[in-house]
Amino acid sequence: MPGDYSRSDRLATQIQRELAQLIRDELKDPRIVNPSILDVQVTRDLSQAKVYFSVLDEADAEPTRQGLNAAAGFLQRQLGRLIKARNTPKLRFFFDDTDIRGRRMDELIDAVVAKDRQRSGGEQD
Repeated sequence: MPGDYSRSDRLATQIQRELAQLIRDELKDPRIVNPSILDVQVTRDLSQAKVYFSVLDEADAEPTRQGLNAAAGFLQRQLGRLIKARNTPKLRFFFDDTDIRGRRMDELIDAVVAKDRQRSGGEQD
C-alpha cells in the first residue's frame, strides 16, 4: 500500500545510502573512524534527521560523533545536491552501541559455555 512507506521513510532510506558514501569519500577529519550508518529517522515535517552510527571500537565513538556533527552542515549541503529535495533535513548524529553490547554479550556467553565445558570435563550433550 502506498501509505505504508511514507515520504519521510523514503527520504531516510535515501539519506542513509548517500550519507554512507559521502562520509567514506568526502570527509577527511581524523576524528571520524570508519562509522557505519545504522539508521536514519526523519521527522514528519522533513526538517530534521537523526542519524545513528556505530564504530568498531567504542573508544572511537565520541571523537567520531564530534567529527560528524562538526561536518553536519557540509554533509547537509552535499545531500541537498544529491537527493534533489526542496529542503534537506538538518542532520544530528548519535552513537548507537547496540552491536558493541551484543558482542560483549556473545563473549560473556562463550566464556560461560567454555567454563561449563571445562568443569564438566569436556563432556557435551
